[in-house]
Amino acid sequence: MSNVNDSTRRQFLKNTSVLAAASTLVASAVPNVHAAESNTIRIALVGCGGRGTGAAKNALQVKNGPVELVAMADVFQDRQDISHNSLATQFPNQVNVPKDRKFIGFDAYKKAIDVLNPGDVVIFATPPAFRWLHFTYAIEKGVNVFMEKPVTVDGPTSKRMFGLAEQAKKKNLKVGVGLMCRHCKSRQALADRIHDGQIGDVLTLRAYRMAGPTGSAATGPAPEGTSDLEWQIRHFHAFLWLSGGAVSDFLIHNIDEACWVKNDWPVRARASGGRHYRGKNIDQNFDHYSIEYTFGDGTKLYVEGRTIPACQHVFATYVHGTKGSAIFSTAGHIPAKSRIYKGQNFKKSEMVWAYPLPEPNPYQEEWSDLIAAIREDQDYNEVERGVKSSLVTSMGRMAAHTGQEITYDQFLNCEHEFAPGLADLSFDGPAPLLADANGKYPVPQPGLNSDTEYEIG
Repeated sequence: MSNVNDSTRRQFLKNTSVLAAASTLVASAVPNVHAAESNTIRIALVGCGGRGTGAAKNALQVKNGPVELVAMADVFQDRQDISHNSLATQFPNQVNVPKDRKFIGFDAYKKAIDVLNPGDVVIFATPPAFRWLHFTYAIEKGVNVFMEKPVTVDGPTSKRMFGLAEQAKKKNLKVGVGLMCRHCKSRQALADRIHDGQIGDVLTLRAYRMAGPTGSAATGPAPEGTSDLEWQIRHFHAFLWLSGGAVSDFLIHNIDEACWVKNDWPVRARASGGRHYRGKNIDQNFDHYSIEYTFGDGTKLYVEGRTIPACQHVFATYVHGTKGSAIFSTAGHIPAKSRIYKGQNFKKSEMVWAYPLPEPNPYQEEWSDLIAAIREDQDYNEVERGVKSSLVTSMGRMAAHTGQEITYDQFLNCEHEFAPGLADLSFDGPAPLLADANGKYPVPQPGLNSDTEYEIG
C-alpha cells in the first residue's frame, strides 16, 4: 500500500511516463526498475541479524520471478557468518555470496550496494539509527530498497528521511518499509470495512503490547574487554540513539495499525512510564509505558506497553465505533483473526464478520508486493508513511520520557539528534552515548529533563 494519495499517484505515473519517453540523457538518469536482462533481481543484505536474515529469506521465497542474494554487509563477522550459513543451507541455488562479496565494517553497506545494478534491491536491517545514512547512498546508486522499521528515532532524522523519500520518488525507486501488518490480508479487509462505515464513526482505539523481556531492551553491563560501541550496537534495543528503545521498536506496529484504521495521524501525546526491578541493567528504557494519543478530531488512541516478567501477556489492537466494535489484531502479528462485533464487548454471539483462516503471512506478502512493483514498474514508496509511523511512536516515547505533552510538530522540530556524528562512526572512536564513571548511561527523568529525553553530557 503506497503512502501517496490518488492524485499524487496519478501525477507520479504520468511524470514517469513522460520521463520514459524523453531523451536518452534523461532516461539514463532514471534507473531501469527491472533487474538485468536475465530477469533475476539481485539482493544485497545490509545488517545480518535475525530480522535481516528473516527479510532475506522472505525475499528469496517470492514466487513472482527469480531472486538471488549476491552480497552481505555487517559490522560483526560472527553475525554475518551465522546469517550466511543459514541462508545458504536453505537456499543453495539462490545464495551466491563468495568471500569477496562479504563485507565487514561501518562502510560495508557501500561495498554491498556497489555490487548491485540499478533496479536491484538492498535490504536495510541494521539498527534504525543508520537508516538515513544507508538510504542516501542507495538513492545515489539507483537501487530499490527494503528497510526495516522504525525508519527514524528523532526529529532531525525524521526531517531528513522525508526529504530522502522525495528524492527516491524522483528517481522512480521502489521502497518498502517493514510495517508488514499493512500487507496483512485480514487487516486490509477489516480496514476497508471500517473505512466503509460498518462500525460507524471510530470513537476510541486501544493497542497493547504487554509481554516479558523483549529483544535487548533490558541489558546489563558490557563484559570486560568489550567496547561501549560494540556493546550498544549488539544490544541496540537498549539505547535510544540506535533504535528509539523499546517503544519505537516494539510498539510501532500497534500504533501504525491504529493510525491506519483511523486513516490519520495523532497531533499530540501524553504519556507516563517507569523503571522497576532493574537490578544491574544499564539500558535507557522504561519497562512500562502508557500513552494517550489525540487525533485532530479529538478521537483517542490508548497504547499500553510492558516488558516485565510474569505479568499478563496482551498483544492486540481494538477499535470501538458508534455502531459496533472490531478486533483489528489478536495476539501478535499473525494470525490477526480480524473480526467485527455489533456490540462493544467482543462476545462471540455478537460477532458479525471474521476473516477466514488461514491467513497469508504478511512478512511474505510485503515482499511479494515489493517485487511485483519492481517487475511491473508500479508506483511504490512507503517511506513517508514509515516516517510518520516512526515519528508518532517516538512522540509518545518523548512524552513519557519528559513528562510533558508533546505535539507532532514539537517532536518533528526538536533539535536533539541522538547521533549527529553517525557518518564518522568507528570502533576506534567513542560511541554517541557515553557511560558515567560507574558504567551507567543517562536514563529519562520526567520533569527533571523536560526538553530532551535524557540529560545531554
